[in-house]
Amino acid sequence: MIKVVTAAERHTSNKEWIHSEFSFSFADYDDPSNAHFGALLAHNDNELKPQQGMPEHPHHDLEIITYVVSGILRHHDDLGNQADLQEGTVQVISAGTGITHSETNPADSGNVRFLQIWLLPSAPGLEPKWDAKHFPAEFRTNTLLPVVSGTGEDGALKVNENANIYLSLLDTDRELHYPQREDRRTHIFLVSGNVEISCSEGNFQLQSGDAARVRKSCDLTIKGTSSEGQAEIVLIDLP
Repeated sequence: MIKVVTAAERHTSNKEWIHSEFSFSFADYDDPSNAHFGALLAHNDNELKPQQGMPEHPHHDLEIITYVVSGILRHHDDLGNQADLQEGTVQVISAGTGITHSETNPADSGNVRFLQIWLLPSAPGLEPKWDAKHFPAEFRTNTLLPVVSGTGEDGALKVNENANIYLSLLDTDRELHYPQREDRRTHIFLVSGNVEISCSEGNFQLQSGDAARVRKSCDLTIKGTSSEGQAEIVLIDLP
């Protein structure tokens, strides 16, 4: 089963200092019928204005994954970690028993766009930790590059959940193949560009900001269909 959720169907939160598109219930958006997709609790597409940010705030018992699409995002936490995360960087926070952090845009001009993904951890009360890694564009081109993994994918950042996150920059007319398992879920989000997703259920066209939620067995083919440039894809494999 494939359900396409268009960019327009997301909930828009437009504040003076940050613009966000929520794919699932979050903050002031409360929809019990759209609270999660398996272990995926949140998928937020944010644009943070220059010299603005979210001050220190706490989390616990969450796996928080951040992907910087463009610009620079500054991270600081009470574990002593501080980093300026550039475009193409993925950050993982395992909140566990508790962590306090802040996220800001240190630039004098230009927004930072970043995706923030929340996963439910495999168990509560784990030790909090932080990690980040830059994944160059050439490593993500025309492949599904594992960047986050709970199952030991080589080179990926570790999370405390049986889930995997892949990034791809897909050229026009190039194809990716992904075997969807009967007991798994797949969430595909199109950061930019256009793709066609196909399996035995048919063909589905995705534009920038659209997502596909896939359940049960389905051998997926993802084809780049952008009129110019690449399509940027996030694929999340979930229990």
